[in-house]
Amino acid sequence: MTDTHVWFEKLMGENGISLSPKQLEQFDTYHRVLVEWNERMNLTGITERDAVFEKHFYDSISLSFFVNMKDVRKIADIGSGAGFPSIPLKICFPHLKVVIVDSLNKRIQFLNQLVTDLGLEDVNCVHGRAEDLARMPEYRDSFDLVTARAVARLNVLNEFCLPFTRRYGLFAAMKGSQSVEEVKEAGVSLRELRGKVRAEHAFKLPFEQSERHIVLIEKTDSTPKKYPRKAGTPLKQPLV
Repeated sequence: MTDTHVWFEKLMGENGISLSPKQLEQFDTYHRVLVEWNERMNLTGITERDAVFEKHFYDSISLSFFVNMKDVRKIADIGSGAGFPSIPLKICFPHLKVVIVDSLNKRIQFLNQLVTDLGLEDVNCVHGRAEDLARMPEYRDSFDLVTARAVARLNVLNEFCLPFTRRYGLFAAMKGSQSVEEVKEAGVSLRELRGKVRAEHAFKLPFEQSERHIVLIEKTDSTPKKYPRKAGTPLKQPLV
């Protein structure tokens, strides 16, 4: 067992997650494949082993410290990039059925290869804009948990993500430092998209001690027909 495995397994255990040798091997494979592909395309600025385990893997799995994953069956990860947070969560909680949405086809190619190399089942990587895919019946109002990690401001994320969330499901916005102002400015988008802030959680990464903030938003009703607006509009004209 490597030094990275020792501290990673210990931190997971402290949060109620027991990792098997196979799961630790999957995280090792994830790191290796990420570094290999990163030489050909820009997936992450973080490639050093311990840093990837802390700033990508631990950070992604931290969502499960605040959401009971046993109650979650279907998860959609919007703008996932290199697979965060959904792939680390899938490794830890194999029962999850995962849909990953990303607008860059090269990232989808990486994710498909990663899923194959990790031997994961029930992971569907979809190339497209969130605004377009959220109008498709198979995705709209249908996921128990929807995630987005450091993609945009909350008033924009709400329009990207809440249309995927089922009624009474959760959207988890995973952010850096806390912004009371950002949550406040999201009030109009929450009202329009039938969401309400259920909880806000702040914590620090175990070694680097940088701040992390998770906003949990509950979907109170089905998404109104006019949302999401056409691709590009939420970013150019946020609901305020």
